[in-house]
Amino acid sequence: MIIKKFVPCIYLYHEHAVKSLTDTSVVETDPLRLVQLYNENNADELIVFDLSEGDAEHETALDMMKEICAMAEMDVIGAGNVKRMEDIKKILYTGCKKAILDYEKESNIGITQEVSLKFGKDKILISYNDPQVLKENLELVEQYSSGMVLMNPHQIRETMEITKLPFFVQINQIALNKLIEIFGYESVCGVTGNTINDNVKEILALKELCKENNIQVESFQAAYKWSDFKLNSDGMVPVIVQDYRTDEVLMMAYMNEEAYESTLKTGRMTYYSRSRQELWLKGETSGHFQYVKSLTADCDMDTILAKVSQVGAACHTGARSCFFHEITRKEYEESSNPLQVFEEVFDVIKDRKLHPKEGSYTNYLFDKGIDKILKKLGEEATEIVIAAKNPNPNEIKYEISDFLYHMMVLMAEKEITWEEITTELANR
Repeated sequence: MIIKKFVPCIYLYHEHAVKSLTDTSVVETDPLRLVQLYNENNADELIVFDLSEGDAEHETALDMMKEICAMAEMDVIGAGNVKRMEDIKKILYTGCKKAILDYEKESNIGITQEVSLKFGKDKILISYNDPQVLKENLELVEQYSSGMVLMNPHQIRETMEITKLPFFVQINQIALNKLIEIFGYESVCGVTGNTINDNVKEILALKELCKENNIQVESFQAAYKWSDFKLNSDGMVPVIVQDYRTDEVLMMAYMNEEAYESTLKTGRMTYYSRSRQELWLKGETSGHFQYVKSLTADCDMDTILAKVSQVGAACHTGARSCFFHEITRKEYEESSNPLQVFEEVFDVIKDRKLHPKEGSYTNYLFDKGIDKILKKLGEEATEIVIAAKNPNPNEIKYEISDFLYHMMVLMAEKEITWEEITTELANR
């Protein structure tokens, strides 16, 4: 059974979010505020349409799309302004999980096989208004795409007669009871458009309505009921919270049954405040929400480990983590967590750029500029090739280290972070 998704969309035009593909009335000057709204209301995915005109405006739109992907707690699908394979690459490189080919444009049909073979069919969706174009290119669509976006909600049955591929339906205005009916169609995997945008605060209620109608929707399915846990003397379970990217321990709090059920329902960490004697949605007043990535119980079923995407600071003091009062310490070799090592070295390089130090080789490179940095990077790459021919493995370790250092200087010069690099690698 296909899981049904509620998918808002953002129509990007001149760096603003506008009403629709055909109506450029501004609905939000800062699209990132819409992303935050969709995060907070349990949207399942997000489609971003680039309505830009011209190459310069297109590049600006891609930069905005990159910011949207960085902020979004759901997968982002990119669409619009696709003329050649390179445009699909740029969309995916912003962090979008999928890109859409517009089959109303002959040029998009022509690059389907090329982009699918390059990036994988799971990255490619097809959009269309008229099912006839789907019928004429059915073999291409089924072999080289993972699904579709139907832009005309009156053509659902016609689409299902042509193919069994799952598809989203864009709907701009519809009664909510009719929306549930559309979710009931077997091949419809989700609804997008202004019907979702305008009712985004109702998504949780609509999901409950879907469940009542035996329609499977995106939600957390808990393997354990509250009664499976061993409660402390206050009838609660302690929760240890970690950043899902870095494993940094952020805080510790408590859940009662209501907090546990609310966390599962909303996808945002909810606790019980013992001091205030009330339910506590983390971030409700500060905006520093914690979006659930996983919940794991310990061996005794009396403690929960939560891995989360943390917005802002976890601690009420403004610190990233609540754990910062060092009690005692014995000198030891730091864990060789690769990303941690890269981040520490990179922080030093960035600090040199902001606060130049006399005699610093890093500052010498920054002073000489991009051409010098690139020259050194090229030299170090060549040194790796030469070292690789040497039977002694130590030499290649030294050369790779030199290369990575110079690469980080380039990253600092171009204002690229390790998080962006690791995210891009994870997306491949």
